[in-house]
Amino acid sequence: METASILIVDDENAIVKMLELMLKKEGFQKIFIAHTAHDALSVIEKQKIDIIILDVMLPDGSGFDLCPKIRQISSAYIIFLTAKVSDLDVLTGFATGGDDYVTKPFNPLEIGARIKAYLRRKSSGAVELTNFHTKRYDFGRFIVDEGAGELIVNDEVIACPTQVFLLLLYFCKHPNMVHSKAKLLDAVWGVDHFVDENTVSVHIRRIRERIEKDPSHPEFLLTVRGLGYKLVKGNER
Repeated sequence: METASILIVDDENAIVKMLELMLKKEGFQKIFIAHTAHDALSVIEKQKIDIIILDVMLPDGSGFDLCPKIRQISSAYIIFLTAKVSDLDVLTGFATGGDDYVTKPFNPLEIGARIKAYLRRKSSGAVELTNFHTKRYDFGRFIVDEGAGELIVNDEVIACPTQVFLLLLYFCKHPNMVHSKAKLLDAVWGVDHFVDENTVSVHIRRIRERIEKDPSHPEFLLTVRGLGYKLVKGNER
């Protein structure tokens, strides 16, 4: 756990100090700080960052605007900090590339718990890879390489945020089966995660934007009305 590198992006010194103190108490040693969007990108370009705690309101822009730029160079797990609590704001965070969110005011221990839950899921996945379950799932137009953690579309590696990749990987491991939103939340996010079913819808869209020729008319990741979603070969509709 202490090997994970964490970037805190917030212009409020009190929040930064509170989060930094909590993370150090939890055993994290590689902690980076940025107070602006510009500084955050500079850190990410120079350092390998595993987790980003990203404030929505920054002096030189919005965290929602910064997130897509981060996604061009990093697949780090992104937790938004936001004072906004509407469904639209939450979905905007997921749509721009975020993986999780926490609303202000917050208990820093909650963020610590979410980080540790993410690292546990990531660690259990790594154990699975060492047990010879690594596979490449070939759907013709796209390939999911579990061992390399890569999504390859038309022979090109496509950037894929952690939760998007894990959701797609789950579909690949269970093809031609219908999965409800509740089942996907439990299987991919885990019971200790604080997200709702709208999160699944947003991540389904993000998968389709990567693997489908026309995301609005999917050939692979299909909606089964009233039941959920299933992943099929392009000719198995």
